[in-house]
This record gives sequence, structure tokens and C-alpha cells, in this order.
Amino acid sequence: MACPRTSCKGSWKVRKVVVLTDHETATGFRLAGAEVVDTTPDKAQAALEKLITEGDYGLIAIDTSLIADPATSTARVMRGRDLPILLPIPSLKDAFSPETVDAKAYMGKLVRETIGFDIKL
Repeated sequence: MACPRTSCKGSWKVRKVVVLTDHETATGFRLAGAEVVDTTPDKAQAALEKLITEGDYGLIAIDTSLIADPATSTARVMRGRDLPILLPIPSLKDAFSPETVDAKAYMGKLVRETIGFDIKL
């Protein structure tokens, strides 16, 4: 029996957070204490759809080197669902690739786009 909002304290389902990333990057997220699913680009879509349909996660952070646009690629599976929130995160490979000359400038750009201003340390 479902509990109404005004009673049955503690009956709300707690949703988890997970990061979907490649094997190399997964280690860093695990060291930070995050739950991680590491996968390859060819298996990433199936892994993401499985995480969505399990219903245990409130937030799924997806490495953009695996799936560039997770919202578009999962539109069918997400239809009618409010959760999980899909959060694309830039790949570390993008930050340190030969095309990215200045990694510090790249990270500064990400911070600026995310919070709206620069942070100087």
C-alpha cells in the first residue's frame, strides 16, 4: 500500500547517482566515491537504456565520448519518465587531446559555461 505524503515517514524511494564512462576514466570517479558503470562506445547505448529502465537512478552522468547527445539517443526510452536526469559530462580525452592546445583554458571554459564566471586560483 502506498503512503500519502503526510504520513509514513521514510517511505520515499531514494534514487542513486551513477556515472557512465570508459574504463580509464572510471577509476577516477570510483576514487571520488561515485558509483560507476564502465563501458565501451559500442555498448554504451544499451548500458544507458538499462540504467534508465532499472528505475533506481535519479541522475545518470554520461561521458560525451561514449554518447554525444544522451537526451536525443534515449528519447524513446525516456518517454513518459521524469527520472533519471541525464547529465552529459565532457570527456577527459577532449580536455587533453592534441587538438586542445591548452588544457587549462579548456577547463576554464567549462567552468565559465557551467557557473557563468571565471574562477582564478
